Amino acid sequence: MNVDLFDYVLPKKLISQKLILPRDKCKLLVYDRDSKMVKHHVFSDIEKYLGDNDVLVLNDTKVFPSRLIGEKETGGKLEVFLLNPINNDFSVNVKNRWNVLVNKKIMDKSKIVFKCKGRVLLSGVVKKDVDKIEILFDKSGRSLWKAIYMIGNMPIPPYIKSQKDQKHYQTVYAKNVGSCAAPTAGFHFTERLFKKLKSRGVKIEYITLNVGLGTFRTIKVDNVEDHQMDTEYLSVDKKVAERLTKYKKEGKNIVAVGTTVVRTLESIYDGKKFKSNISKTNIFIYPGYEFKAIDKFITNFHFPRSTPLMMVAAFVMHKLKDFNLSRDEVMRIYELAVKKKYMFYSFGESMLIL
Repeated sequence: MNVDLFDYVLPKKLISQKLILPRDKCKLLVYDRDSKMVKHHVFSDIEKYLGDNDVLVLNDTKVFPSRLIGEKETGGKLEVFLLNPINNDFSVNVKNRWNVLVNKKIMDKSKIVFKCKGRVLLSGVVKKDVDKIEILFDKSGRSLWKAIYMIGNMPIPPYIKSQKDQKHYQTVYAKNVGSCAAPTAGFHFTERLFKKLKSRGVKIEYITLNVGLGTFRTIKVDNVEDHQMDTEYLSVDKKVAERLTKYKKEGKNIVAVGTTVVRTLESIYDGKKFKSNISKTNIFIYPGYEFKAIDKFITNFHFPRSTPLMMVAAFVMHKLKDFNLSRDEVMRIYELAVKKKYMFYSFGESMLIL
């Protein structure tokens, strides 16, 4: 399956540069896979499509300020992008050894210092391997987190020209620190909307998948099947897994908010029950995948040739059972979204697939 099949042209003016406020007043495109009908709403209207037979599942991961501007011993500046601690423990007991990315060449054993108002708050020594870079910081635990939050910036995508809208690059229900990219499909939910959904009998559950750069990494191979997803870490409470299993057996619809929730649920469901003892996934969902766990899907509008776009095509194909039809249908939906001037990407607008 060639990656070019998932390409499309998007006018730059439709790449959203800021979050639409109020959050639940962005546009919502609703697509019904059975009728192939498309309807247009504002996001708060999603309550009309969800009721007491639906279970809304959201990713409560919290983005941390993972972009640090550092200084080499030579005086040159560089950006250090924090990925995760080596042991993947983001708690207050966080260790000082991290996987990172840097935007410039750097030698093994180089020292980097990080300053705030001219004062060094943090330093680290680089450990460079063939395919990865680590930093050993001079702080750990609460002291390290304090320094990161003082000197770090939120990892707002580079295609957003203004990097000042730091506070909105987070869902209102974010709880568990650990992501270097936000689960953006959840941006449109508000406390007011949650109250309305609960009053309609909608069940709401939370899982955690720490979003890494792999979710959005550009596919660099020609054939979709040759792409390898990065491993991402997840956590699902045992009681949540038990309730999801119960809801599934009762025939309720599992409604996934975003691609990270889809990847999590499809990874932990074995066809009979949701498991809580799975801690990571590198699942790649593209057309031909047989969905087991989810029934409805809330998502944003995605990059051309991207893995999230392929997941959308896979979910559409799950009903159509034909790759060409599903691909054409997704392209039709996206062309319609462009025509209707929907805003795209992280701060963009939303789609509900029934």
